[in-house]
Formats: sequence, C-alpha cells, structure tokens
Amino acid sequence: MTVSRFLRTSGVHATVDPDPWHENAFVLSINGAEQSHVNLAEPQEVFYEYLRRIANAVDLLKSPGEPITALHLGAGALTLARYIQATRPGSVQHAVELERELLDFVLDQLPLPEGTELKSHVGDAREELAALPAGLKFDVVILDIFSGPDAPAHLACADFYREAAAALAPEGILAVNVGDEPGFTLVTSQTRALQESLEQVAAYGTTMLFTRRYPGNIILLGKNGPWPEGWAQALVAAGPHPATVLTGVELDELTG
Repeated sequence: MTVSRFLRTSGVHATVDPDPWHENAFVLSINGAEQSHVNLAEPQEVFYEYLRRIANAVDLLKSPGEPITALHLGAGALTLARYIQATRPGSVQHAVELERELLDFVLDQLPLPEGTELKSHVGDAREELAALPAGLKFDVVILDIFSGPDAPAHLACADFYREAAAALAPEGILAVNVGDEPGFTLVTSQTRALQESLEQVAAYGTTMLFTRRYPGNIILLGKNGPWPEGWAQALVAAGPHPATVLTGVELDELTG
C-alpha cells in the first residue's frame, strides 16, 4: 500500500511503496522519482549501487564493528544511517534534511533500527553544518544532495567543501554522491573543487561511467591526509563490479 506526504518546501509529494520483490523492503520516491531503498529487516543490505559504494568506504574507516561518528547531509530514507547502525552499533550520527515533512514522514513510515543514536537537523546543509557544536568531528561526512547537473551553487563549491573538511576527524572521509549526465560536467567541476579543498581525492564508480558517455553516479572521496595503503584496491574488490577508483594523475586526466 502506497503512503504519501506533501513536502511544502519543494511543493511535491513523497511516497513510500513496498518493494514487490523483497519482503520488508520499501522504496522512497519524491515527485515520482525513486530516491532510496530500505530493507527494514536487513538494514545492512544496501540495494542502490551508489549507496553501496559509499557503504564500502565507510567499511574502511575503522575495524569492523567499531562505532563511528557520521554526518549525513541530505537524509533521504536514511539508508546509510541504518547501515552504519547495523554494522557499527553504538555509532553517533547526525542527519540534515531541508524538508521537515520528509524527515518526519521517513521516521514515521520506516522506523530506524532499535538503538540508533541519530540527531536530526532541519534546514540548509551548509547552514546546519556551520551551526553544529564547535569541536564536533566526524569519521565520515556524506553529501547526498546533488541529483543532476543543476546542483545548488552554494554547496557545489570549494568553499563549502573546505567547511565540510574542517568537520572531519583526523582519519575521516568526505563522501560526495554526484549524479550527472553524459559528459560529466558536474563530476568534473566537483572533482576540481574537492582537489582545491582536501589533500587527497578519489573518484569511485562503475567502470563504464568513466568514458563520460553514460549518465550515472560517481562517488567522490576526499581526505585531509594520506590514504591508507591498499584502500583503493579494497574498494574495487568490494564492488559492485566492474568498479574503478581514480586517484592522482589518473584523476587529473578525468578533470582535464
């Protein structure tokens, strides 16, 4: 049975539908476009490819099962917040969402796993980031707001990435989901912006996307310090396959 909620800020409807192929799984759509997939019974299972890739990066942060701190800029159905709680119980998480009705709707229809420690913030991602308590640092900051080439200018820029990087713990990672069209204009501009803002940057995605001939999602990963040895190989091995991770000179070729 479909349930719906009107979102006043954007003037569209959000819906939650049962996944006909997976018991206890649901799909969140906004204005008719699928946004998130949640398996309430198995929150450690991440269905969407780009979210699975971010989850793979989260897996590398600390030893398996060790709690982390996480900041989600763009909450959606809180798929990754559920994943982090399932795989790293006791983690402390914050989620920022522009649409108050969406956050309320998701938490009402798709309850978080028992024991989840998540504080929600309603407002603009950049403003809410600046309003967080001084000294609060995160092992991972996840930006999942860009849904196409028309990204918010105040977020799709080096200044914002510097602000996000300042909120990272010493070994923390900034993960940015960039959905783009063929040509990858946004992927290119955001990679450059991250390179201006963080010491190390990588692009992670399905191999064929790096031909620039197909639409899709690239995950950009940024770090204030060096990458641990073997991390790129671990991400490629984790899939989904075939996967590619670009760093260094190869990444410079992507940005032209």
